[in-house]
Amino acid sequence: MKNIVVLISGSGTNLERILECINSGEIRNARVTMVVADRDCYGLQRAENHGIEHHLIKRGKSFSENLKKILPENTDLIVLAGFLSILNDEFCKIYEGKIINIHPALLPKFGGYGMWGMNVHNAVIDAKEKESGATVHYVTSGIDEGEVILQGKVAVDENDTPETLAKKIHEVEYKIFPKAIDKVLNFPL
Repeated sequence: MKNIVVLISGSGTNLERILECINSGEIRNARVTMVVADRDCYGLQRAENHGIEHHLIKRGKSFSENLKKILPENTDLIVLAGFLSILNDEFCKIYEGKIINIHPALLPKFGGYGMWGMNVHNAVIDAKEKESGATVHYVTSGIDEGEVILQGKVAVDENDTPETLAKKIHEVEYKIFPKAIDKVLNFPL
């Protein structure tokens, strides 16, 4: 059984999806052993509802160091699911190949510092892109620069707003995130 630690910053809908997919067998041989949030959020309540150990570590310069102190030794994968803080270089190097993230765009486009949430969708629409989507990638010390694991695409329609585009991309995230987690855990490079 592989052990997953999920990092969150918000409502935890991707956490809920991961748990559903573990229960259905779409993500095989896995369990979520811990959830860590960098701010008070509903995702912590979701973890509690499922009986999963959960922690709040205040965001800031010491976040990565504090996370390292509580991370179980038997952690096989760290999944960033709507997690907004930046992990420091040292943490990324120690856990290289064991941290993945989902990003609401087709990387390498619209990634990097400041490219999160509605900022990404606004940028895609402003650039008059014909398609967007979601990317699951390995986390490195460079923001959104890690190797791509899986992508899913959606068309950007002329009448799309950042909100309608976000909704379409969230549906893609629900499809590709479990597949990428299963792939990394059961077919490692």
